[in-house]
Amino acid sequence: MPRGDKSSYTNKQKRQAEDIEEGYEDRGVSKKEAQRRAWATVNKETGGGKKKGSGRGHKTSHSSSRKGGKKGRGK
Repeated sequence: MPRGDKSSYTNKQKRQAEDIEEGYEDRGVSKKEAQRRAWATVNKETGGGKKKGSGRGHKTSHSSSRKGGKKGRGK
């Protein structure tokens, strides 16, 4: 699988990345940088793409989203 291939991500992860990317663009970040940051955030929160095998589930961490939301409040 080549670098940057998003086929191993779930639909939910793809939607999350789109929403995060829009938020960065609203703050004035370039399209390419917003996309990079969005996927980095999704990877940090969900642990990357789909994993095969049983017992792979784990809770997602939303610490990155909280941190970004606090930064965006203008404080």
